[in-house]
Amino acid sequence: MKDTMQSISELIRERRSVKRGYIQKEVKQDLIVSLLNDAVWAPNHGLREPWRFIFISNDRKESFIEEAILSCFPKGQHEQMWNKFNDVPAFLIVVMKTDPRQKQWDENFAATSSMLQNLQLLAWEKDLGMCWKTPNFIYDPRFYEALEIEKDEKIISMLQIGYFDKETPIPNRTRTDVKEKLTYF
Repeated sequence: MKDTMQSISELIRERRSVKRGYIQKEVKQDLIVSLLNDAVWAPNHGLREPWRFIFISNDRKESFIEEAILSCFPKGQHEQMWNKFNDVPAFLIVVMKTDPRQKQWDENFAATSSMLQNLQLLAWEKDLGMCWKTPNFIYDPRFYEALEIEKDEKIISMLQIGYFDKETPIPNRTRTDVKEKLTYF
């Protein structure tokens, strides 16, 4: 069991958000479904499974950018936004079921966030890069309308997904020693 725990620890520490340096290799829907089938084993109160997903493959990417993303920007910014997102091979929109009760809303958000972390770790293990993005336009009603998001749903993330050039430097991360953030009662 110790070896497994070490590999989990290493995976957590080694995973990086991949924002650029994607290679044009197809991200297959079957792989995303397989990763999600494992990721959804995240803890979730009452087994509500408060998430759903919208996968945008490379062959649907142009329509997604035009119909969902560019609709949120004035024409003068279209080229800039096109250039920003066109090199991303695939996207996954993660949608959470909301709840008017604060406790349940918080539990749903925590569960969905846990599931997203599982997904990113599982993808990293398969040499698939992801970046959890929350750009301002994911809050725009036009984006919601284009993706047919219901009134009782909230977009939690627009994951950028793709295989990447492993020679492209990915910044190393550091973390504050927990002793600096830990207090005792």
